[in-house]
Amino acid sequence: MNLHQFRFVREAVRQNYSLTEAAKALYTSQPGVSKAIIELEEELGVDIFTRHGKRIRGLTEPGRAVLKSVELIMQEIDGLKRIGNEYAAHDSGSFTIATTHTQARYALPKVVQAFTLKFPKVRLSLLQGNPKQVADMVRNDQADLALATEAIVNADGLVTLPCYQWEHVVVVPPDHPLLQSKAITLEEIAAFPLITYDSAFTGRTKIDHAFALRNLKPDVLLEAIDADVIKTYVELGMGVGIIAGMAFDAERDVGLRSISVGHLFGTNISRAAVKQGAYLRSYVYTFIELLAPTMNRKLIEQVMNGEKDMYEL
Repeated sequence: MNLHQFRFVREAVRQNYSLTEAAKALYTSQPGVSKAIIELEEELGVDIFTRHGKRIRGLTEPGRAVLKSVELIMQEIDGLKRIGNEYAAHDSGSFTIATTHTQARYALPKVVQAFTLKFPKVRLSLLQGNPKQVADMVRNDQADLALATEAIVNADGLVTLPCYQWEHVVVVPPDHPLLQSKAITLEEIAAFPLITYDSAFTGRTKIDHAFALRNLKPDVLLEAIDADVIKTYVELGMGVGIIAGMAFDAERDVGLRSISVGHLFGTNISRAAVKQGAYLRSYVYTFIELLAPTMNRKLIEQVMNGEKDMYEL
């Protein structure tokens, strides 16, 4: 058995059991992939995949065990490569971050700017998606680190680290009646059409939970993944917006006013996530430290090694 066979098995699963797509992803031929997998099955004495004719349809029970071992082996191989690269050129390489629009637009710019000044030779890439997608990108080795608020905290195969806290704000036009309220309530907010985040983004679950606890059913007129979109429709007078506090800038958003509502919807924690067992380049530790000033390499390594619970941080 060899590493090429392991790569072919892993990629076949990632490509939804299409050997043609697996071959394309690995820049090789489909017959070569098929032959290598069959040879591995013969050597192991078990079928890794279920088949219908010449097409593979899924994993057999022993195939699932084989895939688990293959993933561990390939992760170790990738770690060895990174170690070699680390010592060959500790201040250069590539670094891919998967994140949501809100984090990319409002939380990351200053951090990315500071990082690129420290590591000008590192090629930085940003991939965007919803929280589940960014978690999958790290799990599938498409990204080195994920940053999001929702979903990633309990994602299988990932180690998450708390980065910073934030609260929601209500945004309204300058003449809106909610600005007259001395202590804004959920009932007052629910009296107006709402414009806020899609259900998978930026603390939306806490918003829904808060209204549900008071048996309120607000009229959510529009959902979006982008705070700038939400603010645009609020400026048109279509409703009251609820966005992340980091997304409001009084100097930039001159046509709007914000009202703090952390007392209604609670505090949110944005987290960074890396693949469990992954080898992190030194500049990845630096990036996390820039993102979360309370973190340091020792703490990060303790969480990665299971020596410290992330909830203790």
